[in-house]
Amino acid sequence: MGRRWDTPEARRALLCELVSWDSRTLTEGERLFAQRLETKLREMPHFQQHPERVGLHDAGLGRQTVTALYKHPDATDTIVLISHFDTVQTEEYGALQALSTLPEELTAKLHEVKDTLHAEARADLESGEYLFGRGTMDMKAGLTAHLSLLEQAIDESWPVNLLLLTVPDEEVNSAGMRVAVGVLLEIAEKEGLTFSLFLNGEPSFTQEPGDTKEYIYSGTIGKIMPAALFYGKETHVGEPLQGLTANYIASYLTQQMEFSDLFEESEYGEKTPLPVSLYQRDLKDQYSTQTPYRAAALYNVFLFKRTAADVMETFEKVAVEAASACNSAYRELCRRHGVSGVGDVKVYRYEQILRHAEDKLGTETVRKLKEKAIALAGSDERAQSFAVADRLMIECQELSPAIVLLYAPPYYPAVNSTEDQLIRDAITLMQGTARTLGTELEQVHYFNGICDLSYVNYRDGSAGWTAYERNTPVWGDTYSIPFEDMRKLDAPVLNVGPLGRDAHQRTERLHIDSAFRRLPIMLETLIRKLFIERSEHAAAQYHHSS
Repeated sequence: MGRRWDTPEARRALLCELVSWDSRTLTEGERLFAQRLETKLREMPHFQQHPERVGLHDAGLGRQTVTALYKHPDATDTIVLISHFDTVQTEEYGALQALSTLPEELTAKLHEVKDTLHAEARADLESGEYLFGRGTMDMKAGLTAHLSLLEQAIDESWPVNLLLLTVPDEEVNSAGMRVAVGVLLEIAEKEGLTFSLFLNGEPSFTQEPGDTKEYIYSGTIGKIMPAALFYGKETHVGEPLQGLTANYIASYLTQQMEFSDLFEESEYGEKTPLPVSLYQRDLKDQYSTQTPYRAAALYNVFLFKRTAADVMETFEKVAVEAASACNSAYRELCRRHGVSGVGDVKVYRYEQILRHAEDKLGTETVRKLKEKAIALAGSDERAQSFAVADRLMIECQELSPAIVLLYAPPYYPAVNSTEDQLIRDAITLMQGTARTLGTELEQVHYFNGICDLSYVNYRDGSAGWTAYERNTPVWGDTYSIPFEDMRKLDAPVLNVGPLGRDAHQRTERLHIDSAFRRLPIMLETLIRKLFIERSEHAAAQYHHSS
């Protein structure tokens, strides 16, 4: 059996097959995808001879991370090829939803309704240079390229190891990649591997509307979600000043957090997007004339260099200012109406609330309260986080009115390898190769789409992550990050992927020539020049000197 994916046409067919395995996050398709891919890998003669080198690893909720190792007997240098196979949902395709995972059929059908597409998407459709469909760009084209590369390495006995790693759940909580951290360390120890490069295949994202450039990424942006539980005082709507609504308190913090430039960072001429609120609602679950006295808000903050400890410190300062403004306005209101009010809103970190509750109720009681709150909240880790903080505040109402600051999952640390010599060489090489293939490649220092590279090559000290562990209500129960192990995966990171447009939209599409011709050549060149030829040169030098 020869190579199956060694032509652009064969890779296109492989991509269409992988996309047809509908694998939206948290669906049955996501659970089945790993097994289907395992079957495909085990059809390769190499893995029939070495069945132990293909593995499925439990990632929770019936999902699995997939690994496949090509190991050369004389090599220790190992390149990890990283991708994810889950996709976002497909409702926005409307009447065409049934075709959303059939790229050839969808692309053909869109010609009949091209007037419904925005101008850029229509032009791309009419050019014939793009394939449309969910997961074409984000990111089954990356997995396709990695499978083709793995097959080529096996066929040509490359003197370097390739470890294919593809994971579920990247689009929600990265459970697949967080599990993969330990798996990578186990495989390295068992097989005697040295990780030399973590190579992701996420697509080239536009930096702004109308952008036509292609990019290579020497790092990935971080993302963290500071959140707040607002606890006021309940009353009847007929006696509003006998209480204080949580919504009133929340409005002050959200006003201060939304678009706050206190959280903006600049590195290498790039800036983090400003924070926004992702969620804000009161926690009343049915209508009544009791005022809403508990509310929750979730804020999205992007990171370059800042740690969880840094963000919590800034968040706390903003919250103290918001509480002060809220208290001033509320005191003035009470003065005008001649009422005493319910007191000043105070600001606490979750860890302070937890400590207070344990001192008051005992550690065992608090553990049971947390367990029950998580069980009742359902499977969403953000809902669970608010439920735990809420339960503790209900038992500790002497602390109200209050803003309780916490972290909600997921957390993606920023990672950057711009200064690494291998990465500098790789970028120069890739830019030169791209030019010979008829395109220009521009370096971006932080991939702006958020990706699983966040869980390797971790550099923060323990002080940076301790603030996260202590202020994440579900830490160690339903969510955790293997920070210590992530530090052991200390090889540089690089993201080289195909050109695509409109990820997570009904016009998601993949550039055909970029994905199936240019990208495979670039990846092969990268490995040949920086790993194979260099090691051969070093070996020749060694023999010459001895």
